[in-house]
Order: sequence, then C-alpha cells, then structure tokens
Amino acid sequence: MLNRLPPKERQIVDLLYQQGAMTASDVTDKLPGSPSGSAVRTMLKRLEDKGAVQREDSDRGFLYSPAVSDQTARKSALSEVVRVFFNGSPTSAASALLGMSDGIDTKELDALEQMIAQARKATGN
Repeated sequence: MLNRLPPKERQIVDLLYQQGAMTASDVTDKLPGSPSGSAVRTMLKRLEDKGAVQREDSDRGFLYSPAVSDQTARKSALSEVVRVFFNGSPTSAASALLGMSDGIDTKELDALEQMIAQARKATGN
C-alpha cells in the first residue's frame, strides 16, 4: 500500500517511520520545500483515511504515526522489490544482497546461517 502513495504523502509516512509520532506542525517543520501547515494537515487526513497513518490525542494536539509497524512495512516493501526485480525469487534477491556486501563480518554470516537453519527446520527440510 505504501508504494502506491503519491510522493508527498509517502514522504510524510517515511518521516513518521524515521522520527516516530509527530504533530502536524512537527511534520510541517521537517518536510523539505516548506509546505503550508494546512497542506500537511490535509495530507495527514488523507493518509489517515487511506489507513496509512493513525492519530491519537495528546496534550500537544493530535500525534500522527504510521498505522503499520515498521517490520510489516519493510516486509511488504521487500516483497514488492523481490517480485518486480527478481521474478519473485527470494534466493535471487539474497544472492544479489550477498554480492553487494564485500565486508560481511563473521557475526552477520553466522546470523544468516542460523536463519537458513531455522527456515529449513520450519519447512521440514
């Protein structure tokens, strides 16, 4: 869903993931290009209607935060990249990632081996 947002709305959601919950004026202050406060509030309302952000009342006014956990958003975004650029093959994507990282340290390789072992165990192989 996040990949289908218009660029400015996506920028707001990305900012909320990076900074955490923010008021509309905080978002306005952090966005490049100096958008008006009313434009930001309109986009936040639109994002809320789309289910991309949620708001809660606070002593500073409404606080806006992403409606989807960052882990869920990462998984969704990565699934889309794997689908589009690697023909849906997680193996091809993992191979490309490993090929990019010249300096993978031993701890990271050990962690990857553990994840592979867990995945094998979960599938019964």
